[in-house]
Amino acid sequence: MNTSPSLTTSDLLIEGMTCASCVLRVEKALSAIPGVFEAQVNLATERASVQHQPGVTGAQLAAAIEKAGYRRIDQTVSSEAQRIGLPEWWPVALAAVLSAPLVVPMFGELFGVHAMLPAWAQWALATPVQFWLGARFYRAGWKSALAGTGSMDLLVAIGTSAAYGLSVYTMLQNPSGMPHLYFEASAVVITLVLLGKWLEHRAKRQTTAAIRALQALRPESARVRRDGEERDVPVSSVRVGDLVVIRPGERIPVDGEISEGASHVDESLITGESLPVSKEPGSRVTGGAVNGEGVLLIRTTAVGSESTLARIIRLVETAQGKKAPIQRLVDRVTSVFIPVVLLVALATLLGWGLSTGDWSTAILNAVAVLVIACPCALGLATPAAIMAGTGVAARYGILIKDAEALETAHRTDTVAFDKTGTLTEGRPHLVSVHPVEGAVSEPLHIAAALQANSEHPLARAVVDAAREMSAPAATARDVRVLPGRGIAGLVDGVLYELGSTRLMQERGLDLSPLDAHRIVLEREGRTLSWLARMGDPSALIGLFAFSDAPKASARQAVHRLHSRDIRTVLITGDLQAAAAMVAKELGIDEVRAEVLPEDKAEVVSALRSQGRVVAMVGDGINDAPALAAADVGIAMSTGTDVAMQAAGITLMRGDPALVADALDISRHTYRKIRQNLFWAFAYNAAGIPLAALGLLSPVVAGAAMALSSVSVLANALLLTRWKPKASS
Repeated sequence: MNTSPSLTTSDLLIEGMTCASCVLRVEKALSAIPGVFEAQVNLATERASVQHQPGVTGAQLAAAIEKAGYRRIDQTVSSEAQRIGLPEWWPVALAAVLSAPLVVPMFGELFGVHAMLPAWAQWALATPVQFWLGARFYRAGWKSALAGTGSMDLLVAIGTSAAYGLSVYTMLQNPSGMPHLYFEASAVVITLVLLGKWLEHRAKRQTTAAIRALQALRPESARVRRDGEERDVPVSSVRVGDLVVIRPGERIPVDGEISEGASHVDESLITGESLPVSKEPGSRVTGGAVNGEGVLLIRTTAVGSESTLARIIRLVETAQGKKAPIQRLVDRVTSVFIPVVLLVALATLLGWGLSTGDWSTAILNAVAVLVIACPCALGLATPAAIMAGTGVAARYGILIKDAEALETAHRTDTVAFDKTGTLTEGRPHLVSVHPVEGAVSEPLHIAAALQANSEHPLARAVVDAAREMSAPAATARDVRVLPGRGIAGLVDGVLYELGSTRLMQERGLDLSPLDAHRIVLEREGRTLSWLARMGDPSALIGLFAFSDAPKASARQAVHRLHSRDIRTVLITGDLQAAAAMVAKELGIDEVRAEVLPEDKAEVVSALRSQGRVVAMVGDGINDAPALAAADVGIAMSTGTDVAMQAAGITLMRGDPALVADALDISRHTYRKIRQNLFWAFAYNAAGIPLAALGLLSPVVAGAAMALSSVSVLANALLLTRWKPKASS
C-alpha cells in the first residue's frame, strides 16, 4: 500500500459482510468518498483499513458503509460478544430437523414405500426454513440486487423462492390431492448453504483467535522503579526510559536494554533461538520473553504499538484475510449466471405466453428454468468436498482449519521450514565430551553433580547423558548460580565451575588444550560449555558440546517433497553454522539463518514475489507472521497455540513427514472440488435449455436438481478412501 505523511489511516470494524462481492462493494463505496486514497477490506477479520486525508471524518466513512448495505460497529464491542443465549449452530440444526421429514420419504419412494407427508404438512415445515431461517439470504440478496451485482445469496434466494412458490401454487391448485411439490428442494438448499456459512464463520473466528493469543503474551502490569521506589503499574502507562524490574521466572513486559543484573532469557517464543540466551548489562531484551534465574533492571526502549510483539501482531493481521481462490471463481461465475438465468426465465415466460396464449404453461416452463437453475449442487460442490477431505485428513492427524489452505496447498512448489521444534526435537542433547586428560566419565560425573537440581535445558541434557552412560554418581555442595555465565559448587571438596567461554576467559583459564575441538565444534554450530577446577592453581577439565538433534522422520519428509519437485528452504533464528549443519544432514536446498520474526515473514514474501507458491511449516510464536504471510501455513501441534491458530493446517503429530501428506490430500480434494463444480454447472447448462423449450417439466427439473446433489455428494465421499503414503 502506498503511504504519504499527509494521509491518515482509519481502521473500521464492519458487520454484515458474507462473501467476496461484499468486500468489493464496501471497498468501492469507501473509495468513492472524496479524500479517500485507498481502501482495503479484510473479510477474515471483518475490518477495513482506509487511507484518507485528515479532513475525512469517521461519520463519512460510516455513512458510506451504511449506504452499501452494511454497518460499522464499535471497535471495542464485537457483534459476537453482543450475542447471548443459543449457540451459533442452532439455525443449521433447526433447519436440518425441519427438512428431514421432507427428504426422507423421497428415498422411500425409490423402494416402493409411499410415505409422503400431506401438502399442508410439507408447507408447514418448509415455510419457517424459507422465510425465518433463510431470511439472511433475502436480506443479502436484496443488497446485492440494489448494488447491481450477483452473489451466492441472491442465487439462493431466487432458486429457493422459485421452488417454494411453485409448490404453493401447485398445492393451491390441488387442495384435495397429493400433487408433486418442491418444498424439500427449497428447504434442503437453505439448510446446506446455512451449514457452509456456519463453517465459514468458524474459520473467521479462528483467524482472529491467533491475534488474541498474541495479545495475551503481553503482561498486564509491570514493576516500575521511579524515584527510588518500585510499584506495579499497567503496561499501558510504562514510558520509554522507565526502569522496569524483572524477577526470576517472570515474562518481560516491554522491549528494553538491561541496566543491571545478569540472567538467561528464554526468547524462543520470539526469536526462535532454541536455547536460553545469556544476558548482561547492555544486552537488549524483547517483551514476551521469559526471564531465567537472575533479577534484571531494564530501561524501556519501546512500548505499545512500537514493541516487537505489537509489530508481530500487526504482521499477522495484515497477512490474514486472504480470499479463497475457488470462492472468487464461483462468485464471478454466479454474478454472470444470475442475470442470465433471469433473462432466460423471462424469455421463456414471454415466448410461450405470447406464442401460445397459454400463460399457465408459460409460467410452469419459466419456473422449471428457475428450478433447474437452483444452486443446490453449486452450493454443495465445494463444502461437500472440503468436509470429506478434512474429515479423512483429521483421521490421519492432519487438521485443516480453512478452505483456502485446502484449495491452495496443492499448488505448493516451495516448502519453508522453521528449524527448532519443527525439523529438530526442540531440546538440546549432549553430543560429545572432550576431557583434557583421562576418561570421559570424569568431567561428566562432576558436571552432572553440579547440575543435578537445575532445570536449565543444558543441565537436563548433561544429567540425562550421565544417567545413560552410568557415570559415577557424586553429590555437589554449596552450589550457586553464576547469572548469565554458568554454575559453581563443591564436588568431593573441590570447587568447580561449569559455564560459558566468557566465564572461562574471565577466570583467566587457558583454553588452548582443547582449542582444536572448540574450532571444529563452533564450525558445526554446537553450543559449548566448559568445566574447570578452581583454586591454586586453576585448571581446565573438559569441554561439553550440545546440539538439537533432527527428528527421525525429518530427512524422509524432505526427500518426499523433493520427489514431488518441491524446493525446500530452512528459515530459522539460530546461528548460520547450526542451521547449515541441519540443512546438510537433511538435504534441504536453501538456508536462511539468524532471521528475526518480522524478517521471517519478509523472506516468505520474497519467495512469493518470485512467483512461488509457498507453504511455511513452524511451531513457535516467532513463526506466526511467516505462517500467516505464506500461501499456506502449516503448524505443528507440539508447538504453541498461536502458531496453530495462525496456520491453516495443523499437524496433530509433531511429524514433518505429514507435510507431504497434507499437500497430497489438498491435491485430491481440489480435484474433487473442480469435478463437483463441473457437474453442478453441467446440469444447469444441459437442463436450462431443455426447460426453456418445454421439454423439461418442473417435476423432472426437481428430480434432476436432486440427482445433481446426489452425484456431487457421492463424488466427494470418494475422498474417504484416501490414505497417507506411509499408511498405504
